Amino acid sequence: MIHPHTYIHPNAKLATNVKIDPFTVIHQNVEIGEGTWIGSNVTIMEGARIGKNCRIFPGAVISAIPQDLKFEGEDTIIEIGDNTTIREFVTIHRGTKDRWKTKIGKNCMIMAYSHVAHDCIIGNNVILSNNSQVAGHVTLGDWAILGGMCAVHQFVMVGQHAFVSGGSLVGKDIPPYIKAGRQPLSYAGVNSVGLKRRGFTIDKINHILDIYRVIYNKGLNTSQALEHLEEEFPATDERDEIVTFIRESGRGIIKRYSKNSVDEDIAD
Repeated sequence: MIHPHTYIHPNAKLATNVKIDPFTVIHQNVEIGEGTWIGSNVTIMEGARIGKNCRIFPGAVISAIPQDLKFEGEDTIIEIGDNTTIREFVTIHRGTKDRWKTKIGKNCMIMAYSHVAHDCIIGNNVILSNNSQVAGHVTLGDWAILGGMCAVHQFVMVGQHAFVSGGSLVGKDIPPYIKAGRQPLSYAGVNSVGLKRRGFTIDKINHILDIYRVIYNKGLNTSQALEHLEEEFPATDERDEIVTFIRESGRGIIKRYSKNSVDEDIAD
């Protein structure tokens, strides 16, 4: 299952049924799980922990040292969850002493030419479309989707089930369940289509819509909106997650595009 023109360091730990194509290089201190396929001309450097049934396409570079001037050679890793696909020429760098690792969840799709920098934490079922560029210390929640050619500033958080339009410059945090688009990047409604596909009921989607109408449509500042939600809305997982995300936002959340715009998302 391993081509003779592949180099594997003697200390690397590979499951018995890993398949590796020619001209790939695997360094020491690497672990690769069962059923994973690695294409040709891939470089997997020290500190990689790759799960089961992953697919890594030609030209990818996994677990290179961070592009961070503060990095001092500390012993860090990158974790890649089961069933994740990494397409051509993707680069993913291992962590620094900030988080000690970079982590990619299960069932993710990292499309061609994308970059995931050091200390990023990417959840399960996340999609990074072609040429997405994710700077260091970024957190992407489960089921988040970045459109093609997005550029995400360091330390940004993107909530779960959020969708970010292609070509976006992401400098502020994006709360859960919403769409982000336009220039400058702004709130563009709730990601109702994505939520329906993942089994959210109409009632739950409308509940989320009502929460974001308070945040973006009532003319309240952020503190007032959160206080209103906690006082007037029933405690639900979605309400609590949104409120907690916004309270913990380090960079502040994206704003609405204009005061005169209206919600175009109404679940039916």
